[in-house]
Amino acid sequence: MSTAVDYPPGPRGLPVIGNTVALSRDIFAFFEELRDEYGRVASYDVFGTDACMIAHPDAIQQVLLGNHEAFEKGEVLTRNLADAMGEGLFVSGGEQWQNQRSQVQPAFYRERLTTYVPEMRATAAETVDQWHDGMIVDVNDVMTATTMDVLGRTLFGVDVTDHPVVSEASEAMLARFDTSRFWSFLPDRLPTPTNRRYKRKLGELQEFVDELAQQRREQHPENRGDDLLSILVGFVEASDLSQEEFRDNMVTFLFAGHETTALGLTYTFLCLAQHPDEQAALQAELDAVCDETVTAEDLPKLERLDRVIDEALRLYPPVYMFFREAARDVELQGYTIPEGTTLVLPQWAVHRDPAWWDDPEVFRPKRFAGDPDRPEYAYFPFGGGPRHCIGMRFARMEMKTILATVLDTYTFELVSDPNPDLIASTNLKPGGPIEIELHE
Repeated sequence: MSTAVDYPPGPRGLPVIGNTVALSRDIFAFFEELRDEYGRVASYDVFGTDACMIAHPDAIQQVLLGNHEAFEKGEVLTRNLADAMGEGLFVSGGEQWQNQRSQVQPAFYRERLTTYVPEMRATAAETVDQWHDGMIVDVNDVMTATTMDVLGRTLFGVDVTDHPVVSEASEAMLARFDTSRFWSFLPDRLPTPTNRRYKRKLGELQEFVDELAQQRREQHPENRGDDLLSILVGFVEASDLSQEEFRDNMVTFLFAGHETTALGLTYTFLCLAQHPDEQAALQAELDAVCDETVTAEDLPKLERLDRVIDEALRLYPPVYMFFREAARDVELQGYTIPEGTTLVLPQWAVHRDPAWWDDPEVFRPKRFAGDPDRPEYAYFPFGGGPRHCIGMRFARMEMKTILATVLDTYTFELVSDPNPDLIASTNLKPGGPIEIELHE
């Protein structure tokens, strides 16, 4: 570890393994305690890897936006996700990332996204049609299936719900990167049962993606449409995208395109189910804005619904931390961060920091009304800067459409634990069912 006097302070770890035990015991408490005891820029060590927590909004803005060229995705992220999506948009860097970003961007233009709303609404309506008064629903299971269906219909033009390979690969990835399990910090080359299952399921998913590509290639270009799958297949045919880049981007969008949105919806239901007054206010807004069913034109007018989603994502950010690596020596908040240091930007610890949020553990959507008296990067569920989540608008439109469709028919109350256990893996996942009881 650097001996510079201006290296960020932090706890002394154990020989060899550093602070890994404390991280695996409770990663959320670890970062909160690091923030409170050592400051919002603090250091720690994982198996000899020098790491710094960056939890001050001004420093986060510098990393993601103001001085973003001094930081790269880094070895921790690329090593862990190389097999699944190493050549894709989420992990790649430099010119490769810039080329891919420009290639897929048309699928996420605002005018293109609005054409997805009818399919989002129809999918949500099919889900609601299977419900009845008094029914108890596990919202994470239902929202995972619903968002997967939306993704298949809109971005890939296929029904992916009949293929369990996606959910099985997701479960294998959850187990592989579950930070509460000590071995998640070990290299994936070790032949543990968890690692072997992860590699096997990932291979099956990659075969499934290749099959989708082959089916689309067999269609005449004029009959393919302009969804994301067709765009990517076209770039492969033009030799502007390698087969590995295509496959890794498909895996990236299959995971990121449904799982994070499903989790965002799950936690929004969790919050709303405990606040019937907020449900009533949202239904009043829907009655005032929407004529029978929600449309793309209605979505920007649903401001209260925006605030509810913002607050749920503040309390329960599906992506609960970002990784970066210093590409050169940099200064953050008066500390020198040496080249090669792993940086962790923990949304959980920032979104719940009492320095920026009054009563940070309380669900209070009105805190997002008006001009906030807080730093911009005290809230960053979708990242920021040039590498902010390309699917942010898609996800928010989908969440609003699904919530509006549900609230048009039902109110609901929570019948499971109001403080569910959480699993910090690739995303922030509930450790058990989040169940609501429906009332027409």
